[in-house]
Amino acid sequence: MEFKELAKKRYSCRKFSDREISQDILDHLLDVQRLAPTACNLQSQRIYIVDGKDAEDTILKATRYNFKPPMYLVVCYDRESSWKRSYDAYEGGQMDAVIAACHLDFAIAEAGLGTCWIGEFDPKALQKTMNLPEHHIPMVIFPLGYPKEDTGPSRQHTDRKPLEHTVRD
Repeated sequence: MEFKELAKKRYSCRKFSDREISQDILDHLLDVQRLAPTACNLQSQRIYIVDGKDAEDTILKATRYNFKPPMYLVVCYDRESSWKRSYDAYEGGQMDAVIAACHLDFAIAEAGLGTCWIGEFDPKALQKTMNLPEHHIPMVIFPLGYPKEDTGPSRQHTDRKPLEHTVRD
């Protein structure tokens, strides 16, 4: 599949079936994110798998968004291993995590699964409930599963601002 077609295909999925995700598919998704470029190739992204009977309770202690997927992936970065910009100490791990998340997002769509980006969450609560190391900073929560039969892109999925709005001379 051409990349532009894949970019058009992926959408924010908010309804999931109960169908189980095979370990082979999960391994493939996680391997694809590993290929993401990172600052100085430090690879500071950290992906946590949250599944099982307590997954929903764990995630809902940090966010109100509950799409009832079979599992979640929590994309973090490791403060102790991320590049820091010398001018202002910006943590490149934030970018590393988001680039890895983008790779993961497209791999999920390519595999016929669905997800959406949950950015509205309490990172401290998530760290606590997941018992994450203090230096692993959550950036995004991905609910992960096969889309329900009756789900699809929202009506505004294809609404895009003109190129002139996003590109400047």
